[in-house]
Amino acid sequence: MLFQMVVKFGQVVLGPPGSGKTTYCKAMASLLRSLGRKVSIINLDPANDVLPYEATVDISELIQVEEVMATKNVGPNGGLVFCMEMLEANLPWLLNKVQALEGHYLIFDFPGQAELYAHHTMVRNILRELDKAEIRLCAVYLVDSHYANDPGKYVSAVLLTLNSMLMMELPTVNILSKVDSVEKYGSLDMGLEFYTEVMDLEYLLEYLGDAPVTRKYTKLNKAMADVISDYSLVTFIPLSADSRSTLLAAMKAVDKANGYIYGSGEERNIQRLLSCAVGADFEHERLGNVRDEFMRGDSEEDDEEDEEIIKMIATQNQNR
Repeated sequence: MLFQMVVKFGQVVLGPPGSGKTTYCKAMASLLRSLGRKVSIINLDPANDVLPYEATVDISELIQVEEVMATKNVGPNGGLVFCMEMLEANLPWLLNKVQALEGHYLIFDFPGQAELYAHHTMVRNILRELDKAEIRLCAVYLVDSHYANDPGKYVSAVLLTLNSMLMMELPTVNILSKVDSVEKYGSLDMGLEFYTEVMDLEYLLEYLGDAPVTRKYTKLNKAMADVISDYSLVTFIPLSADSRSTLLAAMKAVDKANGYIYGSGEERNIQRLLSCAVGADFEHERLGNVRDEFMRGDSEEDDEEDEEIIKMIATQNQNR
């Protein structure tokens, strides 16, 4: 069946296993639906056998990783690589499913194994074909905030984030997920803004410790930190799936990155969200709510303000 090509908007959710991708998809879809958008979640993770959301399109209709592992005698990672190769070879199946979703905002839930993005090109090729089909996408890359408690893990996570940004060739919004648990394993060595803005990482290297194995790789650690600083591309938006204020901040960043705010008309007449179009976020707007809510207690005033914004957008969509 052929469909008239109409511009669609959406986001591609990426990140290491356990970073909260599926939870984010469910929470973001719920928020967008409360604003009046028609949302479809497309599950392209063949290992995602128990979904907390209803997938409009599910790769399990095409292939299942358990069957691949059994028939090809490969492990989980090899099975995922085969599944993504199969999806690339059957792109018309995916494109027809997506094109049938007229007027829907799309959320793609991808697998998290790093080798799919660092060493293979299947995902990038799939995204290129979606772009040719007039689907304006933004990559949303999630990193678990608990990495901020360990300087070595944080530097590695940022380096992996940078690699994904370069390999996927998409506008990218990076998310520091599960920020409500950021201090679960102890206080941060630096302020939260240090980790969200990815400031000079050489200061963080001082906290790696003075163990012999650490001293052995001092030059390597510094070189990796310099690569991240030289590119100066990575920043993070703190997010908790249970917090409307952080979800709204992520939504505004994604809508700007994929062009939704310029094509939908949804937010053009709402003064409070004009900063989404021009990038004028004050420091407290970006981090103050997170610090107040998750690092020093809850902020009822911020919740009331977010509720008013949601009501304004939903009312405007109903009247269109």
